[in-house]
Amino acid sequence: MSRVKRVAVTSPQTRLARSRPRARGRWRVPRLAASDAERADLLYRAQRRGGLPALAGMFGLVFGLPLVFGIFPGLDSVRLAGIPLSWLMIAILPYPAMALLSWWQLRRAEKIEDE
Repeated sequence: MSRVKRVAVTSPQTRLARSRPRARGRWRVPRLAASDAERADLLYRAQRRGGLPALAGMFGLVFGLPLVFGIFPGLDSVRLAGIPLSWLMIAILPYPAMALLSWWQLRRAEKIEDE
């Protein structure tokens, strides 16, 4: 029994990408000038501090909803259009709230960079 030679089938884009010459040598992390590195570090720290309220809001949203349902079990009996209010709160409420939190955090981070 003879063996059938295996052939690798690739797209033309893959063949083109593999045929390009590759950069030789090791890639090195670019080094910043001392003043730029200091500014980048200050920005990093300020944005990390500024992100804590948004992170706390996200945790409050994700972990707060189950607490609300535990404290107010009657929300299961309240219905809007035949759907329990608790289901609507889980399915609909988090997404606009997360979008608002992310928008708010982005504006704050941009403000820190502009200063």
